[in-house]
Amino acid sequence: MDLDARIKRRQRREGEKRLIRDYEALSPAAHIENPSDRGPAFERLLDHLDPVFDGTLPPNAYVHGAYGAGKSAIITALFARLTRLSTQSDAVIHTSTRARSPSIPEFVYLDLRETASEFAFYHRILDGCVEESIPQHGISTDELLDKLHRALSGWTAGAVVAIDHVDEPEGVDTEGLLDRLSSLPSNVSWLAISRTPPAETDLTTYTATSIEIGRYQRQMLVDVLMTRASAGFTRQGLDHDQARRIAEWAEGNAHDALAALFLAADRADRANRTRLRDEDVEAAIDEIPRPSVSLARMQSLPENKQRVLRELVDLDSAARASVADTTDAISDSPDLDLSRGTVKRFLYELAEVGVLDRVQAEGHGGKGRPPSRLELRFPARLFSRLYDLRQAPESTS
Repeated sequence: MDLDARIKRRQRREGEKRLIRDYEALSPAAHIENPSDRGPAFERLLDHLDPVFDGTLPPNAYVHGAYGAGKSAIITALFARLTRLSTQSDAVIHTSTRARSPSIPEFVYLDLRETASEFAFYHRILDGCVEESIPQHGISTDELLDKLHRALSGWTAGAVVAIDHVDEPEGVDTEGLLDRLSSLPSNVSWLAISRTPPAETDLTTYTATSIEIGRYQRQMLVDVLMTRASAGFTRQGLDHDQARRIAEWAEGNAHDALAALFLAADRADRANRTRLRDEDVEAAIDEIPRPSVSLARMQSLPENKQRVLRELVDLDSAARASVADTTDAISDSPDLDLSRGTVKRFLYELAEVGVLDRVQAEGHGGKGRPPSRLELRFPARLFSRLYDLRQAPESTS
């Protein structure tokens, strides 16, 4: 590696105009405050939540939709707005038929990717319902649950809890989640959010309704891409034809569409261009495996597993010829202080939950079981670029 050459190249670029102003605005894992063109979905959710405007709780509900339909973006935006309403002591809710000041429930959003443990689950709900600081240590799970019951005791309004990313492989199974939900105070209602169709989960036995979030229509997705490009680019670097090409390819999947936009923009930016070219878009599309694991799921993995994946994406084909070769190459990295056994275990665990695919290695001519190699189920450059930016956030400026 010629470090001097790399430094000089960056010095030459210092005075040049850049395409990307804000990487986070282009990230598929980032949610904006007002998701574009999702009015009907918001209306269906508000119809279900309508009782809260009279100071009562809605029944439990199951929110479902395909990967990339924007479920998390819609729910987080809605709950953020409702949370602001519930914290306004003199909030007046105006509708077409009433203007009154009912007691508004607390609204709590939790992501099972980040709150998989029972302790974290109850801690997040309690933290969302009280103003006092809840300790992370020195308190048991049973004590947390007892505090939650005491906090909501006699509180008519109660709380509405949105539980996102239900039924994911590395998360909480349905039986375990139902046990937790049954332990909550009686004045708590919940929305479970998942990709699983309602007929294929036992959660719907405990819900009054199912609410589907449909895929993005093509023009909606074009609008999303143009909005994100406007926020993330220093100038108009994306034209409508390119946005339509990405939207058509993505088939309603906003995550994959944004992944393609990010990769195309990064490719153009690294080439010192201030506008995307069609070949940037096509190259970006070719980098994304279908189906692809979401970036948010990748970023929710434990840090050590993310570090292993970061090493993995930089390996050449020879080092990825088999799981054993991959394990050796990653274990030898001076930037990774993990044993060979730990690296191998992480790789197998990541394959078990679908982040990696184990496939039979080609060209095996010996006896016995043929070796397997690992294939990525996520866009390598998207993950590595954002991983590196998170490690050195000053580089985004």
